[in-house]
Amino acid sequence: MIIQSDYATDHRAAQRNTQPSLWKRLKSLLYSAFLMFMATSVVIVILLRWLPVPTSAFMLYRHFEDVTEQQTFKPIRYDWVSYEEISPHASRAVVASEDQKFYSHSGFDFESIQKAIAARAKGGKLRGASTISQQVAKNLFLTPTKSLIRKGVEVWFTFLIESFWSKERILEVYLNIAEFGDHLFGINEASYKYFGVTPKRLSPAQAALLAATLPNPLRYQANHPSGYVFKRQRWILRQMRNLGS
Repeated sequence: MIIQSDYATDHRAAQRNTQPSLWKRLKSLLYSAFLMFMATSVVIVILLRWLPVPTSAFMLYRHFEDVTEQQTFKPIRYDWVSYEEISPHASRAVVASEDQKFYSHSGFDFESIQKAIAARAKGGKLRGASTISQQVAKNLFLTPTKSLIRKGVEVWFTFLIESFWSKERILEVYLNIAEFGDHLFGINEASYKYFGVTPKRLSPAQAALLAATLPNPLRYQANHPSGYVFKRQRWILRQMRNLGS
């Protein structure tokens, strides 16, 4: 009996020693993975400061939807163009429409965030308060799924984008990866499809019409604009003039 008791005691002691060791290794592994993610994300964002963006997480997600919803495979229409090949009216239209404080904030519009939270607390509809920089971070690196972890990653990538990219580069990427229709991404494809012109030749009215569809490009079509889209287009044109366009 004494021998069995000693064995049981030694076995329990061994278990106690093993559990902290496993937890320590797990923490070390998680910490290493975290550091690897941080370092890799910094390198990718720095490289994309100059390189054309080949695709985006949101484009890949559209293909994932095709598979999961058992749809016929549909290719993405996307072709990168440089900022110099895009009409200045396009960048002014999206700034007027999506983020009028774009040039003055550092990635986050805290005033709009506070207003959105206050409106929600009063029982109102949750309003979007994402800046163009945040939208670039979401569309380029993340999927539409929502969680606190995803929001934290979005904040991290937004910080990196604002730290390493110029405002012009952020707009260049935004205009290239924004969704303008079903499986249609970027100002280049949108300009040809809806108006038959290069993005360089977009007029203020055409640029404002494209920007008017951005809240929901699968619902609002630039080639068949609804009354709401026309109303929003007129509002964007007024904002462009107010902003000095």
